[in-house]
Amino acid sequence: MNVQMSVNGDSISLDVPPNEVLLDTLRTRLGLTGSKDVCRTGDCGACTVLLDGRAVNSCLVFTAEVDGSDVLTIEGLVEDDKLHPIQEAFIEEDAAHCGYCTPGMILSAYALLKEKPKPSREDVQEALAGNLCRCGTYYAATNAVLKASQKLREIQSS
Repeated sequence: MNVQMSVNGDSISLDVPPNEVLLDTLRTRLGLTGSKDVCRTGDCGACTVLLDGRAVNSCLVFTAEVDGSDVLTIEGLVEDDKLHPIQEAFIEEDAAHCGYCTPGMILSAYALLKEKPKPSREDVQEALAGNLCRCGTYYAATNAVLKASQKLREIQSS
């Protein structure tokens, strides 16, 4: 099946089997390995990407279903070799220990901050609830998202 989509702003056209999941397409066909292959059941959030602006587990989405859609991966957040403010905040708040959950958390945070630029701590915790972290960085990750929220508002007001 031929699928046309935008991945990190680039138009892509691929022939994929109907049972191939988006996670495999991104990692194997496109070399975008930021989305992690962990549980394959949608339980951990390590493979989270944005599909038309909404955070989804790419292990649960067939690539054939994304025809005509926009996909954003962690690699797509970097602009001109500069980290996105959310990525910077994760580093500053020491919220990226082993790194397996980090891309999914950052993309979940990105989706939240697009929808709600000034979230409460509870909003952030709810947005990150689908991302499991074996290192236990939940508190630091929540602080990082709140810090990124402030940074983004400052950037927008300047």
